[in-house]
Amino acid sequence: MAKPNRIKAKAQINVPQNKGEAAADIKQIGDLQRQITRTQTEMNDAIAHITATYQPVMEALCKQVDPLRAGVQAFCEANRVELCGKGKTANLVTGEVQWRQRPPSVTLKAVETVIKTLLRLRLKRFVRVKMEVNKEAILLEPDAVKDVLGITVVTGVEDFVITPFEQEVAA
Repeated sequence: MAKPNRIKAKAQINVPQNKGEAAADIKQIGDLQRQITRTQTEMNDAIAHITATYQPVMEALCKQVDPLRAGVQAFCEANRVELCGKGKTANLVTGEVQWRQRPPSVTLKAVETVIKTLLRLRLKRFVRVKMEVNKEAILLEPDAVKDVLGITVVTGVEDFVITPFEQEVAA
């Protein structure tokens, strides 16, 4: 026997029928938002309590791991050829150790000064010029780009915002 076809539809929203119902719904939105804030605060308090409870234990464990790690590294460095041969990995039954070469990287300090220096030394090939569309200029002159494919200037979009009244408490 074939299953009957089911038609799925989104649940209908509750639309207020008058100003009083709209005001009541706004009050309920405010109540729910405050409950969300209270729940979030309770959650953060619980996380802070859990963190405070486990932090000393974690620090003690890390203090035990650090000297062990340093000792294993010292042993492995001293015996690297015996452990790995020409490779970069050694299996020690309970785990493995590896030596990995990090990829080259560049670190810059005082970037503007570095750029000026590179240009002064005629090393322009090390300076990248980033081409990008100036959206602020387009917003100032939208008619100038109205026929350019790929550019759409969006205007007149209106957002609907509900702000339940709340009393701020000065601490």
